[in-house]
Amino acid sequence: MRVIDTLQISDCVEELCKRLNYKLNDRVLSLIKDSAKRETSSIGQDVFSQMFTSYRLAEENKTPLCQDTGMVSVFLDVGQEVFLKGLPVEEAINIGVRRAYTGSFFRCSVVKDPIGRRENTMDNTPCIIHTRIIEGDKIRLYMLIKGFGSENATALRMFPPTASKKDIEEFLLDLVKEKGINACPPLFIGIGIGGTADYALKLSKEALLQLEPMDEWESYLLKKINSLRIGPAGLGGDITAVYVKVKSFPTHIAGLPVAININCHILRVGSVIL
Repeated sequence: MRVIDTLQISDCVEELCKRLNYKLNDRVLSLIKDSAKRETSSIGQDVFSQMFTSYRLAEENKTPLCQDTGMVSVFLDVGQEVFLKGLPVEEAINIGVRRAYTGSFFRCSVVKDPIGRRENTMDNTPCIIHTRIIEGDKIRLYMLIKGFGSENATALRMFPPTASKKDIEEFLLDLVKEKGINACPPLFIGIGIGGTADYALKLSKEALLQLEPMDEWESYLLKKINSLRIGPAGLGGDITAVYVKVKSFPTHIAGLPVAININCHILRVGSVIL
């Protein structure tokens, strides 16, 4: 049994919020650099060059990678041998977000009442929290910070159980053609298949948290997306997306939920172990 004061979680959340808003993690940057080498259009190459300059300046000057400093989602895996003391864990997480956004002068974009006055909370809280209990005596905290230029491109479709991979492919390509330009390409795309409607949406975000190598179908989907030639910044070119990952879960015999989560090239993901 390990005892963890939840204020330690606050500290980790604050540090992670700051780091992800200033600096792309190494895996994200590596995927973008590898894709940039395959861009043949002159305008696409110029967009990539400007992107890399922007990344460097943000890291050097401790300024946000994007003016939309997003809404924070936390995926918390808590070992069942951990005893949490102090403040409730959700309160502790929001304290960390609040300190990061007010102390670093990040733009605060969360509103209290989505269908009322939409008054800004002024500290970017509350954030979105997903918690699982797992075996062990550690806590692993994953974070995704997402702006709404790309969040607004999210889609869910409840397919019949007879749907094929081809049907899912067409759903994906239609969505990228319709919304991809507004999501600031080159894109990172997570696909959640199975479970229930809400769980498929969660899976689609979890698909982008660890950036594991793509399998054969994911690589095929990436190739099909890039054949659209939307290109970097939507200005045309070879690279519309740099990464596709599918995450699946068992589902009911009568359905096939499919959710697609599109993220801009500034994929702000990271994790920490307590």
